[in-house]
Amino acid sequence: MCSKSTITGTSKKVLFAASECVPFIKTGGLADVCGALPKWFRKDDWDVRVVIPNYTCIPDHFRNEFQYVTHFYMHMGPALPDKYVGVLEYEHEGIHYYFIDNMEYFDSPTPYGNIRFDVEKFCFFSKAVLSMLPQIGFQPDLIHCHDWETGLIPVYLKNEFQGDMFFWGMKTIMTIHNLRFQGVWDIETVQSISGLPEYLFTPDKLEYKKDANMLKGGLVYADYITTVSETYANEIQMPYYGEGLDGLLNARRLDMQGIVNGIDYSIYDPMTDPQVHYHYDVHNFRRQKPLNKERLQKELGLTVDKKKFMIALVSRLTDQKGLDLVNHVIEGISDEFTQFVVVGTGESRYEDAFRYFAGKHPDRISANICYNDELVHRLLAASDAFLVPSQFEPCGLTQMMACRYGSLPIVRETGGLRDTVHPYNEYENSGNGFSFTNYNAHEMLGIINYAKQVYFEKKRDWNRIVERAMSIDFSWKVSANRYEGLYRYLLGMTD
Repeated sequence: MCSKSTITGTSKKVLFAASECVPFIKTGGLADVCGALPKWFRKDDWDVRVVIPNYTCIPDHFRNEFQYVTHFYMHMGPALPDKYVGVLEYEHEGIHYYFIDNMEYFDSPTPYGNIRFDVEKFCFFSKAVLSMLPQIGFQPDLIHCHDWETGLIPVYLKNEFQGDMFFWGMKTIMTIHNLRFQGVWDIETVQSISGLPEYLFTPDKLEYKKDANMLKGGLVYADYITTVSETYANEIQMPYYGEGLDGLLNARRLDMQGIVNGIDYSIYDPMTDPQVHYHYDVHNFRRQKPLNKERLQKELGLTVDKKKFMIALVSRLTDQKGLDLVNHVIEGISDEFTQFVVVGTGESRYEDAFRYFAGKHPDRISANICYNDELVHRLLAASDAFLVPSQFEPCGLTQMMACRYGSLPIVRETGGLRDTVHPYNEYENSGNGFSFTNYNAHEMLGIINYAKQVYFEKKRDWNRIVERAMSIDFSWKVSANRYEGLYRYLLGMTD
């Protein structure tokens, strides 16, 4: 393996820069995107590589295989001494990965922690990504930046690094995975650690409510902006969803689009999934899914009865995910004909509430306050419906996974949920799930009850909805084609 080699011919070079990436480190959907999307580009046309921090919490069986490339010292701001930057590399499933090494910043049990320290370490990471490129001989045509942790890459590129011909003509894309997280701290501190000049900290650049905003910097200086669904791209131009940046995003609307994420079909396939006890596909789910339900009911201590309507909820237990709606009507959801299975961790008030209701109705409610990937796969295969009542949801992946496993999504119409779940229309015999519009607990309960009615009284119609849901292509192929078109547009490729 040689870090300085590049693909010959006319292939274009793309570097994904992110704070996390499957299979090395994951806290959310960002990691899934950065791990799956690069694999879908044609190797003859695209040389797509990925760079992330070298966290010590990356599993040892990966870290022990990383190869040293080089190291150097990098100047930061006046408040910091010059910093060590190590560069490691590793090839996995045909993709070349780089890891920025600095024990001061990345020696930790989790990738994120105190926001003040996170701001400093991702200022360092953003500058280190650009600084390493001449050192390793990789000159990307385009750098694809993900979320606020990489927001300063376009800022550095268009300012400090423009004095070096190596960087001339490089394009950047800034992808918003969740606008709520922006990397905000006071201007004096960010300027002193980043080394960026004072004139960049103005309201038309990095300043945000008298503070510095790293994501805003990326949104101002990137050549193009994407987010993870078309609906979310429109929503964030409005004050309710815009998190204070709606004016900027509206001004850049002609250089912005939403591209829905995909899911990895090699992992989420009920016909081959090793976590599923009884494999099935769109042709035999009527017989096999109930067997998975009975197996999971027994495992979780629920009443074993394949005729029960099983609803799944897999989520971070936070306000964003609509858990206040669920708590308000959980007794109505979990009637004598229904079982409700929760998997997730988060705010203690929601964890405690689900534990309480599971203790009160142990035959109907199962609260699994953890994240257990094996259990999630078994729940996808066993459940009849999958509840996602989010207050806002940039994209969401679980509703797509649910469709793949024939667990019909019941969602609020927002962000990627609206783009991927089309409500059942009994008159047109269309749709792949159920949805409600307003952020209202009783409206949500009404749709859940409607789904139950279809399940119990119109089983043939229900099975047709399942067939449609399982037949939709939510693989990365569709998304990768759109990203490839965007890359070609930005790089002036007309063929």
